[in-house]
Amino acid sequence: MMPVHHLTVRDTRLAVFTAGSGLPLVLLHAFPLDHRMWERQLPLADHLRLIAPDLRGFGGSGGHLPASIAELADDVVALLDALHVAGPAVIGGISMGGYVAQHMVARHPDRVAAAILVDTKLEADTAEARAGRADLAAKVGRLGQGILADAMIPRLLGDSLEARRLPGRTDAETMLRRLILAQPVATIQAALGALGARPDMTEAMSRAHAPMLLVVGQEDAITPPACLEAAEQVIPDAKLLEVPHAGHMTPLEQPAIFNEAVLEFLRGLPAERLAAGRAR
Repeated sequence: MMPVHHLTVRDTRLAVFTAGSGLPLVLLHAFPLDHRMWERQLPLADHLRLIAPDLRGFGGSGGHLPASIAELADDVVALLDALHVAGPAVIGGISMGGYVAQHMVARHPDRVAAAILVDTKLEADTAEARAGRADLAAKVGRLGQGILADAMIPRLLGDSLEARRLPGRTDAETMLRRLILAQPVATIQAALGALGARPDMTEAMSRAHAPMLLVVGQEDAITPPACLEAAEQVIPDAKLLEVPHAGHMTPLEQPAIFNEAVLEFLRGLPAERLAAGRAR
């Protein structure tokens, strides 16, 4: 159980889980989930100040429906203000949350000490992908969240025998279904539109100054390793970790590997960045 509290942020109230102290680490969830997908990252609160919000419209958060990825990034900045995080934070995001993290880096570089991009990519959708999202949104409108869970869960997790035998695999499948079914249909449809309309971030990320850790599951069928291999070539200060026997939900599938990689990455940051991130 990850208890949340609610904060007024811009024109809405966001639900946010916080724990621990020290360097702030913001964890931004994937589509169509909420902050609860990060429960296997709770051990990081022994070392860091974890901040895991429900993005606008998801989970316990309200507000008008998400109109763009940029809007979600601006929400995160306002949330940090509401939490009195005055200095830069480490911004981590997976999949959709990774797109939000990229917009944080591009739009609010002074608020980002470092970034962790997980199972995501820099490129915009193709016309075919946008059409697929629109078709999925229409199906969800007719048939409900169950059709989305049925379509997504087989693609979210690694498919090899080793991946299927990982500890907690059955619990992960159960969690994903529960979280997908919990999201409002209107939020799912709006988010699919925002995801399809997001811009290509390749040029913006080529000018980024923040150190970045790129993490991808070797069995990711949605944003395969090639996506973050390409990002590593573009981002000036990036290191890539490919995690075996994991799909698109690396932190959920291989939490021990992921959590240690985060701590190792942060231990390697320059001291001045860590000090700035702890500023209040």
